Amino acid sequence: MRQVFGCTGLDATGLDATGLGLRRLFAALLLSLGGVTAAQAGFRTPESLVRNVYAYYGKGAPEFSHGLPRDEATTQKFFDPNLRKAWRSVSHEPYDFLVQSVTWNLGAVSISILRRQFDKTYVAASFDNQGRAVTLNFILVNGPEGWLIADVESPHDSLRMFLDQFKN
Repeated sequence: MRQVFGCTGLDATGLDATGLGLRRLFAALLLSLGGVTAAQAGFRTPESLVRNVYAYYGKGAPEFSHGLPRDEATTQKFFDPNLRKAWRSVSHEPYDFLVQSVTWNLGAVSISILRRQFDKTYVAASFDNQGRAVTLNFILVNGPEGWLIADVESPHDSLRMFLDQFKN
């Protein structure tokens, strides 16, 4: 044993003879990996979540022009656990609720926070879809996974009720 960086009891590698340093390194690695998977589920800010929803409705790469996908990875990333199953189970809805139309050609999307309440934030998304003004209110929840969609409200309906009407 020798003295390294002013500490005694460390071997030439800088780890103590009992392997405590190696255990600490391994524990830190596990914690950092756990943080990565949790961060992949949600978003860091309410605005980034809504902005990423509408990224799937633009003109550009084909995978980002067909609306928000209903696959497992996308569902995990965008929706809270109570809405995930409903989002994935619908396949024959009459229109895409998030753009209020069967087809879309969106203008600029305006995003603004309406209200913050404890773990929920209400965010308005306004845009022009083929000459028709659309405003939707996203109800977002902040949990250990990050910000996720709890519901989306239109002037006439909510995403949760819409999905319930057209579930398979």
